[in-house]
Amino acid sequence: MSVIAEFTIPADVFALGEMFDRIPAVTVEVERLATHSREWVMPFLWFTNAEIDPITTALAADQSIVGYEFIDSEDDIVYFNVHWDEAVQERVDEIVDQHGIVQEATAVDGHWFFKLKFVDQAALEDFQQYFQDKEYSFELQRIYDGSAPKEREYDLTSAQRAVLVTALEMGYFDVPRDAQIGDLAAELDISTNAVSERLRRATKNLTENTLVVSSEQAKREIDDAD
Repeated sequence: MSVIAEFTIPADVFALGEMFDRIPAVTVEVERLATHSREWVMPFLWFTNAEIDPITTALAADQSIVGYEFIDSEDDIVYFNVHWDEAVQERVDEIVDQHGIVQEATAVDGHWFFKLKFVDQAALEDFQQYFQDKEYSFELQRIYDGSAPKEREYDLTSAQRAVLVTALEMGYFDVPRDAQIGDLAAELDISTNAVSERLRRATKNLTENTLVVSSEQAKREIDDAD
């Protein structure tokens, strides 16, 4: 059974540490992930919550970057093609070589977040042991069944997922709102109290499983998988 593991890595030991020192509020999202071609190791980055000039200055000063080109910008989002130094490229190579399939990579608050998929629990354990032996700062935050439906990934019930999707599609989350609780209740053929309760529980579960992820939770889920 495949498993998905979420890891954090301090930026100052991986990449863009100096950028976060200069622009602490910036968020970085990798658009294209690693391959074994050295020209395509995380080459395209979206930078949010910063303007072009500060980002350009920070990239020029960051030792993990050996080159960059501005591509585009819109509002507070800036798009760059970057070229990493050898140390970053080697680290990404190691992740891939240790059978971690990179599904997502972002950086915020001075830490990188990686979502990696492994063919089974044993492959994940080998991955962890490899980087522990190298004393590299991978911190496991969460682990879950890689073949589970999306609602299980975020600890949602089918009913909770349904009310969230319906609310999104009908404009309940828009500003101003295009739908009210009563509209959702009519669409789902349930009471307004049931809609309200499911929305609260779904929001709580989503928050706990996306924004507030603890090492203890990850340990519990690893123990459950054994």
